[in-house]
Amino acid sequence: MSEVVYSTSPSGEQFEIPGAAEYKKEYARLQRLVRKQRDQGREIVVVVGVGFVGAVMAAVVADSTDKKGRPGKFVIGMQRPSTRSYWKIPLLNRGLAPVQSEDPEVDVLIARCVNEKKTLTATFTYDALKLADVVVVDVQCDYLKQDLGDCCTGSADMVALEASMATIAENIPAKAMVLIETTVAPGTTEQIAYPIMKKIFEKRGIRSAPVLAHSYERVMPGRNYVSSIRDFWRVCSGVNATARKRVAKFLKEVLNTEDFPLTVLDRPIESETAKIIENSFRATILAFLDEWSLFSERNGVDLKKVIEAVKVRPTHSNMIFPGPGIGGYCLPKDGGLGVWAYKHIHGWEDDIFQITPLAIDINDTRALHVGTLVRDALRNMGQPIAAADILLMGASYREDVGDTRYSGSELIVRKLTEMGADIRVHDPYVKHWFEFKNQSVQVEHDGDFAPHSKAHFFNRQGHLENLEMEEDLLKSMKGVKAIILGVRHAEYLDLDPDKVVKAVGKPCAIIDCFCILNDDQIKRYFELGCEVKGMGRGHIQRLKEEARKKR
Repeated sequence: MSEVVYSTSPSGEQFEIPGAAEYKKEYARLQRLVRKQRDQGREIVVVVGVGFVGAVMAAVVADSTDKKGRPGKFVIGMQRPSTRSYWKIPLLNRGLAPVQSEDPEVDVLIARCVNEKKTLTATFTYDALKLADVVVVDVQCDYLKQDLGDCCTGSADMVALEASMATIAENIPAKAMVLIETTVAPGTTEQIAYPIMKKIFEKRGIRSAPVLAHSYERVMPGRNYVSSIRDFWRVCSGVNATARKRVAKFLKEVLNTEDFPLTVLDRPIESETAKIIENSFRATILAFLDEWSLFSERNGVDLKKVIEAVKVRPTHSNMIFPGPGIGGYCLPKDGGLGVWAYKHIHGWEDDIFQITPLAIDINDTRALHVGTLVRDALRNMGQPIAAADILLMGASYREDVGDTRYSGSELIVRKLTEMGADIRVHDPYVKHWFEFKNQSVQVEHDGDFAPHSKAHFFNRQGHLENLEMEEDLLKSMKGVKAIILGVRHAEYLDLDPDKVVKAVGKPCAIIDCFCILNDDQIKRYFELGCEVKGMGRGHIQRLKEEARKKR
């Protein structure tokens, strides 16, 4: 008798992994559903991977209607039944979102499509592909960095995507359109995915060419999660005229392209390159400010005020302070996919890329400077960093979201732990910090976010698997030697220095990583006997001298 294997959801609910006998029953269920949907004239769309992007994309497609307001698509979300991710399937089939979001529309949208409109279901069997008119691929293609601060030694992780494209080609009807929505290395659609599909089609005796297209998403976590998929500009292309026509028609049917027009490019490599350049450009602007942040710290300049002054000029209105590095799934890695593709897909041997990888390296290591600021602040108070209790406020990569992917805060925790500090972490949007909980777990490729821990870049990291998030902000401050303001969450912006010091129980070091403190708050901390440091806040020493004169 085989052992029962379970998949456990974040809430702790267990779901038994289906056995071999369940696959036949599941496919029969899908066939019945699809027959009914086809009778109503609906196109069958299979979304491969119901993770961070796929789950909401599936719901957006399932919620779409024709010009008469009638649903035109029936969507099957497909997830490999791994122990880590199978739980998403039964949750989705209850109408519950398998991803956490600050956007209230996510839960409403999925519940409506599953329970009311009956246009969305989820499954674990690849046989669903046999029923598809359209397949949307949301399987991750990551960039694995071998060295911290040296992007060029990394490589694109193509294993999951290549395996998925083979499975899709083995199962889909010949005329089904396959849309790769994943951010991939430029050249992937035409030079990797298409040949895989074409070869398998030939083995199946299919003479027609695969209908293969690419269109990248621009998902933004937070309160506009759904609209960043549905109500936002898209770029697409296909491997041939048929694919271009099909993908443009599909996207116009499921997205708000009337208000946000669709751009159709000639070749998929152009669509793929657009995504890489788009994010590399943003990453480069943020990296550019790192050296000016250090300049400001060392020469009495408040970079916060400088940026505000520069942004008055309309051409520079998108300049933002980078904080302790950049995060999210795209900006820290996408440029690396382009650098890697140049040599390993297209076969060039020279090194043309200088700015793109340098920007990644700067952003990847910027958070390490926080360790220096904490050390110096504690030293000024006559205290060592070793064995010091330190509170980090903010785990996510940006304000008012719970997304910790590639967050600069992870490096802050790891560097300070390596230096001997004892770390507490509070974040109102993060209940479990998966990069620490899973820091010794191998990544599974199933279309979902699988955290790539940075533990191997640092020493003394083992015990961080037991890191628990603090729930009460003021209680978490009790007795700490230093507080690090790491993320601009709304809850952190207007903290009263008097209340903070009272909660701590004594003066402590305050480290501002994100231009959160205004001058009056900084002065008050000094008046209360605290030490203050800040990234890009070189004027702090001047404020310290003014506050000390008043005491």
